[in-house]
Amino acid sequence: MVLLDLYWSFLLIGFGSFGGLSMIPQITGEVLSHGWMTVEQVTDIVAIAEMTPGPLGLNCATFAGMQAAGIPGAIAANLGTMTPSLTLCVLAAVFFGHFKNSRIVRHLLIGVRPACLGMVLGVLVSLSLSTYIGGGSLRLPSITIGIVDLVLLMKYKVSIPKVLLFSVGMGLVFFGVLGI
Repeated sequence: MVLLDLYWSFLLIGFGSFGGLSMIPQITGEVLSHGWMTVEQVTDIVAIAEMTPGPLGLNCATFAGMQAAGIPGAIAANLGTMTPSLTLCVLAAVFFGHFKNSRIVRHLLIGVRPACLGMVLGVLVSLSLSTYIGGGSLRLPSITIGIVDLVLLMKYKVSIPKVLLFSVGMGLVFFGVLGI
């Protein structure tokens, strides 16, 4: 029954989101409502999914499915996530010739962009609150790492993989070695 629930939940996520970061609020809601993961675990899987190769949604589905039901759960969650995309791609390929010059489609896409931006901002606020505030107080090491990362990315144009490695190293120092 868990496998069917995983498939169905991630099928709904696949149909109800636009991929990438816009999937995180839906993934969070589904895995928390079913009790498959805690808020901290969701934050962890999002961070891990961002660092691992591949689409964010599939990576999150893999980790959530593994947490809920092992390898069969990961497969069910991934199939659920991919079914909408595959279905829509096949339909789009079949009907592309009919819609490529449609004004309605162009206007629909104009409306989708602000919705995606709003969802990404919602994820940003949600993840920031869980990352930078914990136990009723500010997590100064996390804030320090975030500020340094921002400076490295924006001012010094350091590549994302290097910033991720730096963040991992600082996280190990602050939370592992120093035990803050």
